[in-house]
Amino acid sequence: MTLLQALILAIVQGITEPFPVSSLGHAVLLPALLHWDLDEHAPMFLPFLTMLHVGTLVALAGVFWRDWMAILGGMFGRYGNYRQMEAIRIFGLLVIATIPAVLVGWLLEHRLRAVFGTPLAVAGFLILNGFLLMVTEWLRRQKGHRDHKPIATLAPKDAVIIGIWQCLALLPGLSRSGATMNGGLLRGLDHETAARFSLLMAQPIVLAATVREAWQMRHMTISHDIMVQCVAGAVVAGLTALICSLVMLRFFRNHDGWALTPFGVYCVLAGLFAGAVILL
Repeated sequence: MTLLQALILAIVQGITEPFPVSSLGHAVLLPALLHWDLDEHAPMFLPFLTMLHVGTLVALAGVFWRDWMAILGGMFGRYGNYRQMEAIRIFGLLVIATIPAVLVGWLLEHRLRAVFGTPLAVAGFLILNGFLLMVTEWLRRQKGHRDHKPIATLAPKDAVIIGIWQCLALLPGLSRSGATMNGGLLRGLDHETAARFSLLMAQPIVLAATVREAWQMRHMTISHDIMVQCVAGAVVAGLTALICSLVMLRFFRNHDGWALTPFGVYCVLAGLFAGAVILL
């Protein structure tokens, strides 16, 4: 992998991590479409992948540090009894929503990605991701959901359903953030709150993935060139993810009636284009 390829992958990771367009799907399709001779499953790709996760994790933590301070500080009674109960409830909802994907991922993740990890299959799942986003918007309009209820009003059942939606992201091309936003919208959240809950859920998952990857490479010798690519990739991915997270939250706040539709259209068109290029 060249430094230019590393920077392009880092930018794509930073953009697609918060947006509902599948970061894994783009990571599979982009090298295939550009005919890069790049093995993303090779051991020496792991340090780069780990540092991309570090960069996006720091970016998301930077965007949501006030949320985490409110949750963690509230849990320890810093803001009074009412806020303590609310913070404990929100933390519990995040834990509950994370459990389904952890269990299913532990059992099936490698099998699913081995079977469906080819570029053509990923293009198909990216198209499906787009249709799911657009169908969710249509269903939400049919139900007339226009409430701006906070995360704390979700029931444990709602968190389980959102967590089940998140399991779809084990298929490359189906977006984790998109799936959880779909679940949140269908449980009555508005776009911005659904996105906020989704990205709060993402941070423990990204942290766990980073720790696991770091453990796997504990005995690995990393060359100077790879280290440069890793550091540059982390910085670029982090800055890109920071900007895109802020832009996305603002966009969702200002366009609550149809905010997922442009991303759905993009995924369908991108999947069709990628599939056509691969087949031809």
